Amino acid sequence: MYTIRCVLGSSAQYLASLPALRHTIKLHYRMSSLPHPLAAVCQVTATPNKEANFSTCKQLVEDASERGAHMVFLPEGFDYIGSSREETLSLSESLSGDTISRYTQLARKLGVWLSLGGFHERGHDWETDQRIYNSHIIINDKGDIVSVYRKSHLFDVELPEKGVSLKESAFTIPGPSIVSPVQTPIGKVLLRARAIETQCFVLAAAQVGKHHEKRMSYGHALAVDPWGEVLGDCGGEKPGMVLVEMDLEKVNRTRRNMPVQQHRRDVAFYHVLDQT
Repeated sequence: MYTIRCVLGSSAQYLASLPALRHTIKLHYRMSSLPHPLAAVCQVTATPNKEANFSTCKQLVEDASERGAHMVFLPEGFDYIGSSREETLSLSESLSGDTISRYTQLARKLGVWLSLGGFHERGHDWETDQRIYNSHIIINDKGDIVSVYRKSHLFDVELPEKGVSLKESAFTIPGPSIVSPVQTPIGKVLLRARAIETQCFVLAAAQVGKHHEKRMSYGHALAVDPWGEVLGDCGGEKPGMVLVEMDLEKVNRTRRNMPVQQHRRDVAFYHVLDQT
């Protein structure tokens, strides 16, 4: 039910536990006065200071919970953004480390689901291969980790004319999941297109502002409905969040009115095209 960092309504892309999540959210909002469940889409300015980052994210989650959110979405690199390869690796942790433990406790205390969109997870062979996974973690309202997806399509880019050089593959192990568009002006268009073509809600948490001397982010965490309408935008200047109602029946209506999924061809059809 969810992508980037989230698609609500479909997704083989991220959430294996979609039925359980959908059921839980429905139970929660039936007991509230709201007609639809609330999702909180956040943006932060992560730095190499893990304690400060957790404090910021914790405050956003607490504020969202107080305002009735059932699930809170934090962006890729919510735990930290290092200023060098060495720093990025040295700050990493396992899933059983202090950072994720604190988030599971927070989810349990507040009774909310958390989408942690990009955790620096130490690889399973850390002692011999000091590389990490970029892991998207889903925590339920009981504080249990219910899904972990490790990013497979790593982000490498060289823009000499702009002095930009990013090679995620230099220290990250590819996993079996699907990566979402980067948050840029073009990424905003792609997110709307993704919502339309998959007929889902797309919830895209983001980073914003200056992380350190070498890196800045564009911001504009978005919530987009199945028709591509932007329901919320956090802007491009500072951390914050938007709360949006998830009308799950809108997904069903959209798919009934425009049944594009019925037009999908057998996988073998696309294999034939590759060979022509």
